[in-house]
Amino acid sequence: QVEVVDSGGGSVEAGGSLTLTCTVSPLNISGWCMGWFRQAPGKEREGVASILHVLGSTYYADSVKGRFTISQDNAKNKVYLHMNDLKPEDAAMYYCAARPQRGCGLGQETFGWWGQGTQVTVSS
Repeated sequence: QVEVVDSGGGSVEAGGSLTLTCTVSPLNISGWCMGWFRQAPGKEREGVASILHVLGSTYYADSVKGRFTISQDNAKNKVYLHMNDLKPEDAAMYYCAARPQRGCGLGQETFGWWGQGTQVTVSS
């Protein structure tokens, strides 16, 4: 049974920074695509960022390019989402997920193991 646990959410001021953490067990994520997704009230869930570390590939939604950075630490089997210059429109429930098939990207239908979600709020 693969368990995905995402954490690190909280409340920040606009322009602030926050880092989310994703811990996976017992799956070794070194060769798998890992992604972060978010869902705001009244909107559908959307892809934010993903990484295929073995190929050095990353993918970002246009709305977060230059502000968010996804990274992976294989020794700790963790994935991180570093969020800078946060805006009110970034407020959402954020989810970490693993993709159990070839390839990588932001298509959430291709991801099969999901975390419980961690809430991010941004005040103006």
